[in-house]
Amino acid sequence: MVDSRGALAQDGRRAERLELRVPTTATQLPAVRAMAGDLAIRMDYDLDAVEDLRLAVDEACATLTQIAASDAPLTVIFETTRAGLHIEAWVPTAEGVEVPRDGFGWAILATLVDSVDARRATQEAVPGGNGSPTPVGLIAMDKYLPGQHPTEVGSSAGQNLSVAQ
Repeated sequence: MVDSRGALAQDGRRAERLELRVPTTATQLPAVRAMAGDLAIRMDYDLDAVEDLRLAVDEACATLTQIAASDAPLTVIFETTRAGLHIEAWVPTAEGVEVPRDGFGWAILATLVDSVDARRATQEAVPGGNGSPTPVGLIAMDKYLPGQHPTEVGSSAGQNLSVAQ
């Protein structure tokens, strides 16, 4: 049975889930980036969207690697649906560690995907976790296929890109 927790899986369609767990070393990040690119190509994203996903996954994983507890693995969950790709990446952390949401890297990440969130959680609350109360830092992101974004489906309203309040 597939554990579909992402926003994209809420469309009632069957999701396929792939879990990848690697050491938090810079030499392993290309494998995660390659997996994201391969899934995106198989899902018929255009080449620009494929590269955006590769870069977004790379940035998310690099950010999490910086806050990971020593020798802790990086876990990345890819969920595919007809609407798009949902990705959750997490690492065990020390108690009270926050996922950084400032700086140039976060701005790039937020630009490359349709939605992104960073938060603290526990291994009992994340997909692929071991059920323990061990704290984790988590980044979740969604990239919709063309015509599948909630603002595009059944809505004539466009996305508000204004930064003014």
